[in-house]
Amino acid sequence: MAASSLIVSFGEMLIDFVPDTSGVSLAESQGFLKAPGGAPANVACAISKLGGSAAFIGKVGKDEFGYMLADILKKNGVNTDGVLFDEHARTALAFVTLKKDGEREFMFYRNPSADMLLKESELKMDLIKKAKIFHYGSISLITEPCRSAHMAAMKAAKQAGVLLSYDPNVRLPLWPSAEAARVGIKSIWNEADFIKVSDDEVEFLTQKSADNEDAVKSLWHDGLKLMVVTDGEKGCRYYTKSFKGKVPGCKVKAVDTTGAGDSFVGSLLVSMAKDTSIFTDEAKLKQALAFSNACGAICTTKKGAIPALPTTSEAQALLSSSK
Repeated sequence: MAASSLIVSFGEMLIDFVPDTSGVSLAESQGFLKAPGGAPANVACAISKLGGSAAFIGKVGKDEFGYMLADILKKNGVNTDGVLFDEHARTALAFVTLKKDGEREFMFYRNPSADMLLKESELKMDLIKKAKIFHYGSISLITEPCRSAHMAAMKAAKQAGVLLSYDPNVRLPLWPSAEAARVGIKSIWNEADFIKVSDDEVEFLTQKSADNEDAVKSLWHDGLKLMVVTDGEKGCRYYTKSFKGKVPGCKVKAVDTTGAGDSFVGSLLVSMAKDTSIFTDEAKLKQALAFSNACGAICTTKKGAIPALPTTSEAQALLSSSK
């Protein structure tokens, strides 16, 4: 693939420890499976698995887990030129409980973790500037020096004409308070060309129901080319300057929702990198979103995020069977 279709994902990569039995609390769990995680890294792997061109920029610890994560990126075909290893800080860990319905609760170990210590001077700016899309979340905005590195990377991308993609991925336990999270997440809102938010995140950010169209519209800004609200198994809603609508989801038996949103976003970014006319051609956009819904759905049928990411043929098979 040409470098011009490169999608660079920026932020955290960590280890999720997931109980080996679903539906138990952290305290009740007998054993844990270690699963690579971190939304921006999941997105990079999702892109690569669907045949897209992906690179990841972020920092892990110079430790067994850090090396393991870099190795997983490489095995998944993700460019790791922008991955750094911190001598002094550990790779972040998260203990994740799966409730009976496959939904999650998090307990994080980051004090501070390597990803938070990425400095602006360590950024691989040439990689960022040659991307077609630069994708990021909000966890990298929580603490310095990573926040400044994030801002500098975004600015460099914007100046180079790179499309900015933002999935806030709200993780409340990581912020000092709910209000700090709202302010932090909104602080870069108006920079993005594309934003994906979940229905829960709409409720959190607007403090109104996600079914309330005015609440959703309040998140729109005129610099946006596309905003997508994901509604879990119900599918998603899309908003552009000239049209809006919804695309139904695919019915599957969910066991673990981890990574479903990242699978969805990765898939949509691949479609976007291939053909930016999806911002103006509603039929093409609906097709891309139906495919993304299928990718998200497949991801919920297996445990863990990266191992559960679908290939193009798996997603197409689900799409044709659910028509």
